[in-house]
Amino acid sequence: MTGRARAVRLGPRSVAALILVSAVGVAGFGWPFLAPPSSQLSAHAQDAPWLFAGLLVLLVAVVAATIAESGLGPKAVAMLGVLAAAGAALRPIGAGTAGIEPMFFLMVLSGRVLGPGFGFTLGSLTMFASALLTGGVGPWMPFQMLAMGWFTMGAGLLPGPDRLRGRAETGLLAVYGFLAAFAYGTIMNLAGWPFMGALASGIAFDPHAAVPANLARFVAYCAATSLGWDMGRAVVTVVLTLTLGPAVLRALRRATRRSAFETAVTFEAPASGERRSSGACGT
Repeated sequence: MTGRARAVRLGPRSVAALILVSAVGVAGFGWPFLAPPSSQLSAHAQDAPWLFAGLLVLLVAVVAATIAESGLGPKAVAMLGVLAAAGAALRPIGAGTAGIEPMFFLMVLSGRVLGPGFGFTLGSLTMFASALLTGGVGPWMPFQMLAMGWFTMGAGLLPGPDRLRGRAETGLLAVYGFLAAFAYGTIMNLAGWPFMGALASGIAFDPHAAVPANLARFVAYCAATSLGWDMGRAVVTVVLTLTLGPAVLRALRRATRRSAFETAVTFEAPASGERRSSGACGT
């Protein structure tokens, strides 16, 4: 059995860029638990999310450029545009209704078929496009781009990409989608939680409190604000993966084979003595 074709193969520079942006992203999401109460970062709790948001925009752009430089050909760009447009169009469906977000299942399947490099690029671009489409542009957008990039890339890192097929594969993707949907919601809660300030003193981030106290506040914040939404997102992702997943996986793999991402386009010179076909018919 031949290996799967990847739209983007991660080279050393791409891997280094991904590690860099992921490290900054971890700091950007988790700084309330990483910075001690006496640090200057905690003293600027209302400013830190804005600073990290601006930094993440630049770093995600650098990663996308680095991955593109490593081999994002015209065929891969075309598929990237189609899938990103489809994901952006799916996001508004069910917006505001109990976490009905069908775009997540498409991101899982796309990352699985096309690999982690394509997955990170697709996830980030899809979230950017959907933010423009829905008017959801704000300091949270860079965090959404990075979190969705991680979400889609993770599907490309699952085991058995060339061997696992059928129900076993869809079951694996359903489990991943369920867990990752909760992880995405929890990570995005970290991005918005420090903005609360004194709006809800019992669950808001307190820059002067110790880590255990803030952790308890964060758990209460998640339970009070997003638990039901995350459950809806996870269930929808599982249901769509189990019902539509096999057909979508076949379609994505068929499109990948026909596109032949890694096949170089060559032009052969005509053999010596071969007659030109243009012009009038010869005698």
